[in-house]
Amino acid sequence: MTASASDISENGKATIVALAPLEAVLFDVDGTLCDSDPIHHIAFQEMLQEIGFNGGVPIDEDFFIKNIAGKHNDDIAAVLFPDDIQRGLKFCEDKEAYFRKLVKEKVEPIKGLYKLTKWIEDHGLKRAAVTNAPRPNAELMISTLGLTDFFHCLVIGDECEHPKPAPDPYLKALQLLNVSKAHTFICEDSVSGIKAGVAAGMPVVGLSTRNPEHMLMTANPTLLIKNYEDPQLWAALEEIDRKKTSGA
Repeated sequence: MTASASDISENGKATIVALAPLEAVLFDVDGTLCDSDPIHHIAFQEMLQEIGFNGGVPIDEDFFIKNIAGKHNDDIAAVLFPDDIQRGLKFCEDKEAYFRKLVKEKVEPIKGLYKLTKWIEDHGLKRAAVTNAPRPNAELMISTLGLTDFFHCLVIGDECEHPKPAPDPYLKALQLLNVSKAHTFICEDSVSGIKAGVAAGMPVVGLSTRNPEHMLMTANPTLLIKNYEDPQLWAALEEIDRKKTSGA
C-alpha cells in the first residue's frame, strides 16, 4: 500500500534536515521551475490533431499525463508512433520547435520559486538544472524566467549515457558541482524525474504541479508539496538554518 502525502510529511522533513550542512539543490525544469506542461499539451494536441492521430480526436489531459509528461522524446515517439519510431522522433523534434514559439508568451514560474532561489543564493549553495528537455528548450525556459545566472550548470538527459528515469543526469550534476549526495536534495514534478533522483540516492521534493499526487507517490518522493510556498518545505529549511546557527 502506498503512503499518502500527509503520511510522509514528518519523515520527509527529518530527511531534508539531515542533509545539513546543505551544499546544493538540483532542479528539474518543466513543471518544476515553470508550469510548462500545459504548453507542451497544447503543442502535442494541436500537432497530433493535424495529422489525424486518434481519429482526429484531441488528446486529453489524462492521455498527456499518462503517456507524455516527464518522459524523454524517445519514449514519447515509441508511444505515439510504435510502428515508425523515426517518424515519431521527427514529430517530437518539430513539436519542440513549436513549443519554443509558445513559451515566451505563456511560461510562468511555479509559485514561490523566487523565494526559494533567493534563499539558496543567500546561503551560498550550489545549484544545477537537470532535465530531459532538449537544450534549446531548457535554455529558453531558464532565460525567460531570468535564471540563467542563477544556475551553475545545466545537465541535459540526452547528453548523458541514459536520460531520466535513470540516475545518470543527477549523478552528472553532483560531479559537475563537486558536491556530495549526502548534502543535496532535488526538486521534481514527474514520476520519471522522482525515480531518477531516488535512484541517484538523494531526497526528492516532489511538486504536484500537474501530475496527480497518487501517481507521484508511487515513485517515493521524500516530501510532496504543491508549490515552493508550502509550509512543509520551509519548516525543513528553517530547521537547517537553526542547526547551522547552533552548530549542531
